[in-house]
Order: sequence, then structure tokens, then C-alpha cells
Amino acid sequence: MKTLSTPLATDQVRKLRAGELVLVNGTVYTARDAAHARIVAALARGEEPPFALAGQVIYYVGPCPAAPGKVIGSCGPTTSGRMDAYAPLLIEKGIKAMIGKGERSPEVVEAMRKHGAVYLATVGGAGAYLAGCVKQAHVIAYPDLGPEAVLRLEVEKMPCVVAIDSTGANLYRTGRQKYRVP
Repeated sequence: MKTLSTPLATDQVRKLRAGELVLVNGTVYTARDAAHARIVAALARGEEPPFALAGQVIYYVGPCPAAPGKVIGSCGPTTSGRMDAYAPLLIEKGIKAMIGKGERSPEVVEAMRKHGAVYLATVGGAGAYLAGCVKQAHVIAYPDLGPEAVLRLEVEKMPCVVAIDSTGANLYRTGRQKYRVP
């Protein structure tokens, strides 16, 4: 198992292979489709995004409110396909990893190959466990979106698997082939 500390460098990301287990440490930003739409619109207007994109990791999550004494509520991944319309531009602008669940479009995979990024999957249904990996959480943009606001998370030992690597190798496809019944 490899440990990744953010921000990520292109050469570091290009060494990762589909199927590898990784632990993510450091700063991770949350964003779902509404936040992605606003970030892409800001870029189209020539404005700065709410955080510097170079080397960063985006976690597709809309966390539950934190219980008293907790940093964050349950924060399991959401389906990544809803961000596919926005992801290629964000990858081009420097995002090095995305964390979510589910398959990605060919356009996202091509952007990952071209710009050296990876897609990490984490377990849906394990939101309470994943919340324990979050040591700090702060809203940094779009608070009107509620749970879909952009948050800066500080995470420790967040477990993920490299679902699609920067060569385009795709665990969602190879995994199915491995267990296909003749």
C-alpha cells in the first residue's frame, strides 16, 4: 500500500497503477456537481477558482452535518459521473486526483492520460468510517450550497484504490473481465 501526501506531482501520479491501494494524507477539497458548475463558470469568466487547482485532489462528497464534538458527519463518496462534464477542464487546469465511486466517461479518462491524473475510488456505504479520516473541515466557497459547498478537508490515511490510472487502465473494466463467467 502506498501513501500519497497532497499536493500531488505529475511524476508521482504517473507511477500509480490501477488496482493499487493508497492512503491519502493532507489537503483534499470537496466538490459536487453544483460547485463544479460554479468553478467552471468562474474559469470561463477569467476568474480564479476558490482554491489553486495545481496538484490538488477533489473528493466528490456532500457530507452530513457534524454531530456535536465531531469534525464532520458521514462523508461517503457520491457517484462521479455527474462531474464528468466538468472534470476534463479541471484536470487540464491541474487537478491530479479525483475521489469518488463509479465509472468515468471516455473524455475524463483521456484528460487523465493527457495531463497525468488518476481517479481514486473509495467505498460507498462507508461514510462514517471515512469521516474518521477527516481531521479538519472548513467551508471555503459557496456556503449557500449547504452540504455541496466546497470544503477544505485535512485527511489522514483515507483509504482508496486507484480505479483508473494515468495510462487509462481501468479497474472497472479489468475487474469485470476477471470475474466474467464463460
